[in-house]
Amino acid sequence: MSGKIRYTNEPLGNPEVVSDFLPRPEDLVFRDDGVKVTLALSKRSVAFFKSQALKHNTQYQRMIRRLLDAYAEHHAQPLTSRSSGRGQKRRAV
Repeated sequence: MSGKIRYTNEPLGNPEVVSDFLPRPEDLVFRDDGVKVTLALSKRSVAFFKSQALKHNTQYQRMIRRLLDAYAEHHAQPLTSRSSGRGQKRRAV
């Protein structure tokens, strides 16, 4: 590529806008430390995840871990500072 690039003022045709496909920076941050557990899964489930992992060129254990993380995140109850009511005087109405 030793030639000089010559730019012209010609129309570009029909350019196509490509949606952002890169992950957000916060999605690239490593997750919490892992904890090793022993878990018995059904043969059917493991076979399913292994076949899907093969299709998507990833590890089946990683797929299961991400599924469990997503489930836990979806169903996690936000921490609230609810008071038990102890030590508070009730006002008469």
